Amino acid sequence: MSVRKIIAIFTALFIAIPANAASLINDTQVEKLLAELISPLATAADIPDGRLRIHIVNDDDFNAFVMGGDDVYVYTGLLTQIKTPTALQAVIAHELGHTIGGHMAQMSARMESEMKRAVMIQALGIGLMVAGGNPSLGTGVLAGAGGVAQQSMLAFSRDEERIADDMGVDLMARAGLDPNAFTVVFEQMREMSDAIESRVNPNRINHPLTAERLKNVREKIDKTKIAKQDKKAIAKQTEKYELVRAKLIGYLDTSARVLTLYPYSDKSDAAIYARAIANMRTGNLDAARMGTETLISRNPSDPYFYELLGDIEFQFGHYDDSVVAYEKSLELLPDAPQIQTALALVLNERNKPDDKERAAELARTAILREPTPLAYWVLSQTFDANDGRADWAMAEYYNLNNDEKNAKTYAKRARKKLKSTTPEYIKSGDILDKKWSEK
Repeated sequence: MSVRKIIAIFTALFIAIPANAASLINDTQVEKLLAELISPLATAADIPDGRLRIHIVNDDDFNAFVMGGDDVYVYTGLLTQIKTPTALQAVIAHELGHTIGGHMAQMSARMESEMKRAVMIQALGIGLMVAGGNPSLGTGVLAGAGGVAQQSMLAFSRDEERIADDMGVDLMARAGLDPNAFTVVFEQMREMSDAIESRVNPNRINHPLTAERLKNVREKIDKTKIAKQDKKAIAKQTEKYELVRAKLIGYLDTSARVLTLYPYSDKSDAAIYARAIANMRTGNLDAARMGTETLISRNPSDPYFYELLGDIEFQFGHYDDSVVAYEKSLELLPDAPQIQTALALVLNERNKPDDKERAAELARTAILREPTPLAYWVLSQTFDANDGRADWAMAEYYNLNNDEKNAKTYAKRARKKLKSTTPEYIKSGDILDKKWSEK
């Protein structure tokens, strides 16, 4: 298989990276918009700049969560389905409400308490069995022990969800955002789940019913002072959000669904973007390029449309044109490690004089900012096959992919070829000394 065909998998640096059972997507455009949307919430929550790390989970679920107070996970299903950027901010505000309230730590402590309680009830059941001389006497208590703990945990979780909603509303208001976006989210959730929730016992689930949450937040919002909204700023943010949604749909959905959501009668930038990406994915490169050039003519300062053009020209095999497009993208957006990696990849493939050196520089710059498997793979290709640095870069590639066997194999190869004083020799040793988690 040619390098070009292999790299087609990584088109636009829109790549899924294994992370436990889920896949994480890297994309500069999506990540920058999410950072922009989350920033005022983080400030309102007194979270230092740059502390929150954003992760995009490739999953159709309508979901998001915050882990450890530092990591925000947003599902592609939420991004493609949520109606407005402010509604997305409401979802994140709710999740940050859990963090501010210390709910995860409380949940852990509560679980420990309930486990002890369940053990005590089980001990009581066993005691009755022994004392009565009849095993059937204690079985009811024994069987119910787990259920008591479960019901208590579910009730605790429902309370925490209500508190997180309230704190989310307060957080939106402190951030100068409109908390009425919570009603947009819950109305959409109610449309999605009403038929199911009508048949659910509210005491057997870990969230309050959507109708109840909608009622609660409306009452909370009525008592909340809301800042005047900047309609122009919101409109501009909405345009960005629609482009991000279109990009995700273009890459992740079938061509048929893309055309259902963005028919040819729709001449908006978002629709043309989604169709161009879908056409590129299916090999209709002429149509993809035509759509992308239309977007560039309308938006000559948008770096992401040049990035897409670079992807398309690369798939055509037009390396010079691809390099020009990526360079323009980086001129407009210099601090974009994924685009730097894409340009380095094309330079490697073109292989004109000085291309390898420049590709190595770009890959190293990208790695300093955002180390990804692809960046290390590209860096490995800039070295001669007998250069130990190529083996080290491949060791890093496999290390980031959690492939212990290959990471160690390449790290050993690197150390055999490299001088012991080189950084790559030392880093290869770090990989060999790494304590790998049990699979």
